[in-house]
Amino acid sequence: MNSPRTFGAQLREWRQRRHLSQLGLAAELQISTRHVSFVETSRSQPSRAMVLRLAESLDVPLRERNSLLVAAGFAPMYASRPLSDPSMSAARQAVDLILNGHEPYPALLVDRHWTLVAANRAAHGFFADIDRTLLAPPTSVLRVSLHPRGLAPRIVNLAQWRTHVLARLARDLELTADATLAQLICELRGYPGGEEAEPGADFGGVVVPLQIRTDAGVLSMFSTTTIFGTAVEVTLSELMLEAFYPADDFTGHDFRQLIR
Repeated sequence: MNSPRTFGAQLREWRQRRHLSQLGLAAELQISTRHVSFVETSRSQPSRAMVLRLAESLDVPLRERNSLLVAAGFAPMYASRPLSDPSMSAARQAVDLILNGHEPYPALLVDRHWTLVAANRAAHGFFADIDRTLLAPPTSVLRVSLHPRGLAPRIVNLAQWRTHVLARLARDLELTADATLAQLICELRGYPGGEEAEPGADFGGVVVPLQIRTDAGVLSMFSTTTIFGTAVEVTLSELMLEAFYPADDFTGHDFRQLIR
C-alpha cells in the first residue's frame, strides 16, 4: 500500500503545476522563500491558515484543498454532498431553472469528470441513435461525443471538434490534476477522428461550432459554460452547465420546431 503523500510533496506539485517558482509563490504570499522551501521539505509545519492561504494562491480546487488540509494534520473544511441532499435544494432548483429555461436548445449538467448529471429535453434528443452501452450510468458526455458508436459519425467537423474537446480536457487536467481525467484523455485520444485541426474560419475563428448531421440537415451550435462561482461545497464547485446555442438561423428554427 502506498503511503499518503506529505503536505510538502502536494504543495510542490501544485506550485509546479501552476508554473511558479518558490520565489514567485513566496512573493505572492509575502513570505520568505526559505519558509516555502522548509514547508515543501517538511522541515516546517504550516498552520491551518497558511495551508488555506497557499491553496487559495495556487487556485487549488476544493476537493484537493481538503486533501492538503488532511496531509497537514487538519480536518477537511469543505463538505461534499450529493445534489439530491436536502441542503442542496436551492442549487438543484437553480439547475432545473437553467436547464428548462434554455429550451428549445440543448443544455447539460456535468460533473468535473464530464459525467452526465442532468439534461433538458432538447439534449436528450441527441441520445436517440447512440449505442445504449455508452449511455449506461455513469454516462460520460465526452465519450458519447467522440466514440465511433456515439455522436462521432454524425459530427461533420469531427477533427475540429475532437481537437477542441481534447484541448479543453487538457486544461481541466492542468487545473485539477485529476487521475480520472488523465485516463479519460488517453481513452479519447485513442478514438478515430482525424488529426488535430486548427479552428476554422467559420464564425470569425472565435468559437468552435459543433456541427451535427441530422435527417433535417446540419445543425450548427456553439456552447457556453456556467459554474457556481461562489460555491464552498465540493460537489457544487465541480458542476458545470453546458448550454448550446444555434449558430445559424436554420438550427434555431429546427430546434424551435422540434420542441413544439
